[in-house]
Amino acid sequence: MAIITSKASQLWNPLATAEQLATSRSQQDGVPADLEASIRFAGARLTQAAGILLQLPQETIAQAIVLFTRFWIGVDGGSLCEHGAWDVASASLYMAAKPSLARSPRKIVNVCTYVAQPISAFQDLSRLHDKKSAAEDYYVSEGTYESARKRMLDAEARILRVLGFQTHVALPYALCINYLQALNVFSNPSAGSQLTKRAFAHLNTALLSPQLLYVTHQPCTLATAAIYLAAREVAVKLPNEEWWEVFDTNREELGFLVVGLMSMEGFATEEKAKWDGREIPWTVEALEKELDRRILAGSGE
Repeated sequence: MAIITSKASQLWNPLATAEQLATSRSQQDGVPADLEASIRFAGARLTQAAGILLQLPQETIAQAIVLFTRFWIGVDGGSLCEHGAWDVASASLYMAAKPSLARSPRKIVNVCTYVAQPISAFQDLSRLHDKKSAAEDYYVSEGTYESARKRMLDAEARILRVLGFQTHVALPYALCINYLQALNVFSNPSAGSQLTKRAFAHLNTALLSPQLLYVTHQPCTLATAAIYLAAREVAVKLPNEEWWEVFDTNREELGFLVVGLMSMEGFATEEKAKWDGREIPWTVEALEKELDRRILAGSGE
């Protein structure tokens, strides 16, 4: 089991341990750390993009990405050599939406297949609404759908086993609003609105972090770091005192998270360049081909 908690909370999550972060099942099975990070990043982006096109709330999308991330953690987690990233991403989205905003397997398969195309894999997420019509019209054949549906449902069962059927995720969005209210930033509605948008943008970006920020830090620290960085970017003055300590965040955590958030743009740019013109290995078979390609490239053949 990767990460388990015995009691659901709206304020905290079970966090990954240093031991779990040190080695994953995928790495034990021979997947290089950089390739694993690339596939996890692409899988999180696929989940985000598909969720937007399925018109799901950001909270539901965030829960799906956290479930996707948790699945791969630790030696007891899932391995990319056994489970395709596309299958796990689509299953995570299906699970997160199921309780109150269920989308049919057909819709999820169609949209996730559309997003996984090489031309779509690294598109600007902010422009996805322009692609809504194309995604809605995208349709896979009946044979492809049945195969993908079976893999998705099999992945759902595997995720539940790995996570010990604990699928609750506490998110930082509501805390972020509460903290902004406590800091009295809405006394200036225009500045408060601008700061809120930037803080939420950073919280969404953190979901894609290769440092797995949502499984290594509590919602309160994520919300605090997003506010701190956003305030600097939009030039909103916050209290001179160490206000973050009121929200259970120490200076060291704050600094680490701010640096992590600021590094995301560079990481995303590098990933886009790395996979330019090449397809992400979404399946186990594609991963095997990528590993063989690396072996041949290393041997000079």
